[in-house]
Amino acid sequence: MDIDHFFIEKGTGEPLILLHGNGEDCSYFKGQTDVFSKSYHVYALDTRGHGKTPRGDKPFTIRQFADDLLEFMDGHQIEKAHLLGFSDGANIAMIFALKYPDRVDRLILNGANLNPKGVKRSTQIPIEIGYKIANRFAAASDSARLNAEMLGLMVNDPNVEPEELKEIKAKTLVIAGTNDMIKEEHTRLIAESIPGSELVFLKGDHFIAGKHPDEFNRAVLEFLDR
Repeated sequence: MDIDHFFIEKGTGEPLILLHGNGEDCSYFKGQTDVFSKSYHVYALDTRGHGKTPRGDKPFTIRQFADDLLEFMDGHQIEKAHLLGFSDGANIAMIFALKYPDRVDRLILNGANLNPKGVKRSTQIPIEIGYKIANRFAAASDSARLNAEMLGLMVNDPNVEPEELKEIKAKTLVIAGTNDMIKEEHTRLIAESIPGSELVFLKGDHFIAGKHPDEFNRAVLEFLDR
């Protein structure tokens, strides 16, 4: 593997892997790590090119990040794990569950989207403008190139068809905020497309885990503990 993930590890029991969103790092889950580690063996990762994990040489895509996760699990002898992903982290978890179904126990998708059309236009338009500007200067500026790669994740990925989600075998919780940047009908489409999934909306925006950790943690633990 061309990178070594930076990660925080805490607790014992069944493995629970936390995957942060675009441009963030594992510290996003500071309100979850200690709580979840009382019942689970928590691994909070920095994704490729995020936080303290190096960029490496491989493609900067959601599908590559899913393959990175497989290598992380293999390297730490994790045969099967619960996956909790937020935003792009949820998209990584979703792709991983499709590609490697036998490696997923339970799946929690917080603020996932199948394609850029699932994001409210008030959020997506500035992202697309920023991506075009960064792309224009990417050849001359390392910072612009890195910015273009990061924004590109939200412009070009993950592109999953709703029908594909019928192949997910893991028991799944789809969770989002009532005022999320992901369209409500899009979140409902994801939940309806995954067989037997549960759907929860919590009061708040896209960042419910960070802003309302008690309510978020309660919903996740009720799902995992059942």
